[in-house]
Amino acid sequence: MALEIPKTLYSGKIREIKLGKGDKGVTVGGETSYPLYLFEGKMPNLPKIAMEVWDCPPDEWSKAALEPFQGVTDDPIAWAKKCIDDYGAEMIALQLISTDPNGLDRGADEAAEVIKKVADAIDVPLIVWGCSDKEKDSEVLRRVCEVCEGKNLIIGPVAEENHKRIGASAIGYHHTVISSTPIDINLAKQLNILLGNLGVPDELIMMDPTVSGIGYGIEYCYSVMERIRMAGLTQQDEKLQFPVICNIAKEVWKTKEVHMANDKLNMGDARKRGILMEAMSAMVLLLAGANVLIMRHPEAIRLIRDMLAELTAPKNN
Repeated sequence: MALEIPKTLYSGKIREIKLGKGDKGVTVGGETSYPLYLFEGKMPNLPKIAMEVWDCPPDEWSKAALEPFQGVTDDPIAWAKKCIDDYGAEMIALQLISTDPNGLDRGADEAAEVIKKVADAIDVPLIVWGCSDKEKDSEVLRRVCEVCEGKNLIIGPVAEENHKRIGASAIGYHHTVISSTPIDINLAKQLNILLGNLGVPDELIMMDPTVSGIGYGIEYCYSVMERIRMAGLTQQDEKLQFPVICNIAKEVWKTKEVHMANDKLNMGDARKRGILMEAMSAMVLLLAGANVLIMRHPEAIRLIRDMLAELTAPKNN
């Protein structure tokens, strides 16, 4: 008697959305089963990786993280081009670190001008990630939406407190919004409902559930992301069927472990340690349901690409 392996029946599907425009635009989502469960459903679009770029010099980065970008970290345009030309980036995530009111406090007009120049200089999709100060992000991201009309940016983080202002601008200038909530399934669903009520089309919404790295609560992030995917795929919850984006690079590379010297607590080579922490964190999030990862180190990205190729390669029966 042949062995028949039981399979989960899925009644839902993750929405498929287009990011960017033209030949270099990417499509994410569309899966009809749990992440990478290719024996039970389809995953027409593999997860995408966006390489991180900052809008100001990253003075506090570790040596290992700075090494691949020497000579370009004071110029976001050159930095983005290096990510694309040298490391094959299929998306760029521009982090608006300089707009933080507790830091450089760069104004909305100046920040938007930088973003416009980067958007004009590259042909891959551009993610614009604010400083996470809700008032400042509202001011800056609304201006970005206006200045970059027609660029089809991916704008975030959009929180409940500022979703009306940023969401309205995204609708008017046709940009995708990143619905961002503290790691909680109910809050995530509620914000998606609010954006829908505002008039943001489903094809212009991505979810940011908020994530952390290995050793810093990633197991809790995983369980919440897992519940989000279960609700969307097996419980027909349409408000939890959006593609998920995870801003993991910042979370990993700010930890104390990636800054420790080689001989500190016998933790081994610092460069390898940081790369592996980023790659391991990213892989866990992929297994939880991430559709887009924002990553930093080219070597960590290579490891994830190799793993995805291995997991999705056709298997001989």
